[in-house]
Amino acid sequence: MSLALGLDAGGTQTRWALMDGDGLVRATGAVGGLSAVQMNDEAGRAAVAHEFEQLAQQLRAQGALGRVCAGVTGAGAADEPSTLALQRALAQALQLDPGAVQVCSDIELAYLSHFAPGAGYLVYAGTGSIAAFIDATGALQRAGGRGAVLDDAGGGFWIARQALRQIWRKEDEQPGAWRDSLLAQRVFEHIGSSDWAASRRFVYAAARGDMGQLALAVAAAAVQGDAQALGLLQQAGVELARLGLALVSRFGPRPLALGGRAAQLHPLIARSMAAALPAQLSLQLVSVEAHLAAARRALCKPEASCA
Repeated sequence: MSLALGLDAGGTQTRWALMDGDGLVRATGAVGGLSAVQMNDEAGRAAVAHEFEQLAQQLRAQGALGRVCAGVTGAGAADEPSTLALQRALAQALQLDPGAVQVCSDIELAYLSHFAPGAGYLVYAGTGSIAAFIDATGALQRAGGRGAVLDDAGGGFWIARQALRQIWRKEDEQPGAWRDSLLAQRVFEHIGSSDWAASRRFVYAAARGDMGQLALAVAAAAVQGDAQALGLLQQAGVELARLGLALVSRFGPRPLALGGRAAQLHPLIARSMAAALPAQLSLQLVSVEAHLAAARRALCKPEASCA
């Protein structure tokens, strides 16, 4: 009996789940992060191919694969060149016909793992940030998700970037000030050094997901009561509220859900987001299992609607 494979690929991690024909999860796992944007240059394609090979190695002992559904950050329409390139690369790594592999947006899968079309809004904070609404016609409406260069406020990359900006501005004014800052100490511990050269290498040579992981150091400082770190996480919640309100202003009031690993860094993020929303809007913190939603979609026939 062939198995259905679901993938949820973000900037920090790619989770996978295998389901049998009865919808039972047979195995789960993870490899490194990847994005559709990487398919636009040779180095990115090589990095994606490496992660797909790691995936194939993990799956070899699990049984025969039938169909695959992959939700990938940055993926667009099925006929976009980067989406098609991802489809071909994944099919090749798994030794499947490309027609057995479906690639779509990770946020679409995340939304459908919690809401039926038209039922609410999902604000997702992972390495980046985005708000999503799938309307009654099945069309994906979005706010944010513009990438770290333009925005992604409230996501892990943004939190890490804001922390480093504040730390090094303080160092400009008062060299050595990091020794009196819990935030700076946790961040430099994560990077491995307090030298600017180390921060420069980390920021400009590290993968997008590595920057996202640095948000864990900010959260650790916040747990220890560092006011600067707490302020950053509070502002992250305000930024995520802005994304949700952008969709509310366009499509009307509906329940909001907040998901993603960055959203769960510290309770202050959800609290500050809720405080920035009008009282009549409900907010629920959810655990988004998009790799399971992808596996369920892979179980469906290609022409079927799995929403």
